[in-house]
This record gives sequence, structure tokens and C-alpha cells, in this order.
Amino acid sequence: MSESKETQEEQEEQEDSGREERHAKRMARKKAVVDESIAAAQEERGVLVVNTGNGKGKSSSAFGVVARAIGHGMKVAVIQFIKGRSDTGEEEFFRRVGESMPGSIEWHVTGEGFTWDTQNHARDVEVAEKAWDIARQYLADPEFGLVVLDEFTYVLKYGWLKIDTVLETLAIRPPMQHVIITGRAAPDALVEAADTVTDMTMVKHAFKAGVKAMPGLEW
Repeated sequence: MSESKETQEEQEEQEDSGREERHAKRMARKKAVVDESIAAAQEERGVLVVNTGNGKGKSSSAFGVVARAIGHGMKVAVIQFIKGRSDTGEEEFFRRVGESMPGSIEWHVTGEGFTWDTQNHARDVEVAEKAWDIARQYLADPEFGLVVLDEFTYVLKYGWLKIDTVLETLAIRPPMQHVIITGRAAPDALVEAADTVTDMTMVKHAFKAGVKAMPGLEW
């Protein structure tokens, strides 16, 4: 092997060694930051989560947490405030889960569709209030570790329920109870009260290209 090639290989080895060393130092600094954050987060209590925004996945994300909670042996209640259909894949799945694990989940479809479907404001308010009566029972029951208020932001946006009353109920719920609220246009007061808020942004959606809502993906 020529001397020049040996020198080149040595330089490449030194460069590789230098990259590995710099990478190791960066990861060590990152680990220290992560470890410090974990050490600082020691409080245990119920968390209020809001999934909002115009993007897809708000309810789907909540249902993923439902599966996680049941896996940990928690009792879960789901109240759907807008959806009026009972043929969704998630409801069918979790009803089967409830049959195999009695007492693990309560599922309520209370809505009658969006306001442009019903076209009856008084009826919308009446339905929302009845659904809220159901939700309040679970929000007062410490046996339920997770309560999902699906598409709940709409009843607040349209004024069917008073935000102050809702926030008061959420504030006095059992201390270890988690709540997930989904829907677009979450009110500022709800966002302020929440512990975790995700604003889902739509980049593209198949519906905009003329693709109908497909079972197993959209419902």
C-alpha cells in the first residue's frame, strides 16, 4: 500500500473517530436534559387533554388512549356529543372489548349530527344538555380513570353549554381522573384550563380530492 493511501486512511479513521466523539457528546448532553426533565416531573394527578385543530386524528388519538387506559386496568367512559351514528369501527371494537372485559368501558352516542344536519337550535341545546348530564355523572365518579368528551368543543362553540359551568365541573372532578376533549375551535378558556393541548393541522386530506369517507379509516 502506498504511503499516500495509508495517510488518507488514517485521516478518514480520525474523522470517523471525531464524528463518533462529537455524536456521543451531543447525545450525552441531550440525555442530561431529558433526565433532568423527567426528574422534575414527579407530580401525579389527573390531566386535562384537548385535541383540537382542523386536521384529522383528534378523536382517533383519544381512542388510542382509551385502549391504553383499558390496558392498564382503568375504567373508561366515552361520550360522543355530535356523532349520532352507531356503526363506527371504534364503537364496535370497544363494545367487544367491554364484552370480554366487563366494566372496563361505557360508551354513549348522544348526538344527532352537526347543526347543519339538525337545523334546529332548540333541539341541539336540549340534546347537548342531556349528554352533559351523562358526562357529569362520570366526571364525579372516581372509579373512572379516563373520560372522553368526543367532539365536545362544538357544543361550547355554538353556545349550547356554558363554558364557565363546564370548567367548574372539570375543576372539581376526582383528582386522578384524566379527561380528553376533542373537536375543532377549542375555546380559549378551555385551552387555558387544559394541561396538554394539541392543535392538529391539516396539510392534505383525501376528501378534498373527492375521496369519500372510507370505513376503517374515517369511521
